Amino acid sequence: MTTQPTKALETFPNPNPSRDYHIHMEIPEFTCLCPKTGQPDFATLVLDYIADQQCVELKSLKLYMWSFREEGHFHEDVTNRILDDLIKATQPRFMRLTAKFYVRGGIFTNVVAEHRKDNWMPAPFVELSQFGSQSNTRG
Repeated sequence: MTTQPTKALETFPNPNPSRDYHIHMEIPEFTCLCPKTGQPDFATLVLDYIADQQCVELKSLKLYMWSFREEGHFHEDVTNRILDDLIKATQPRFMRLTAKFYVRGGIFTNVVAEHRKDNWMPAPFVELSQFGSQSNTRG
């Protein structure tokens, strides 16, 4: 393979740092190992953030996520570790990581971890009509 997993997260300059805008990413193929059994744990990770000066680069994010496949982590641990690493790399105004783990032993686990930069307050919410779930090509 020419590409290998890595813990290095690359960034690029925020193209519009004067504006708060929502960046939403879905990572449906996250895998790590159960630290008790060594069996794989699968999750969909949802990353939502408002960048300050830096944004996370997608290929490095993919390789970073891939780096957990052979590591044992409790769900709570890996969610907070990923959030901490992303905060360290990007220093966002706001970041939320939601980890939705698939069923294990009849139990679904969701872990939500958040970060807010000191003194950052979101702009007031403006209600707009929502697109239907079948908009464009995504379901």
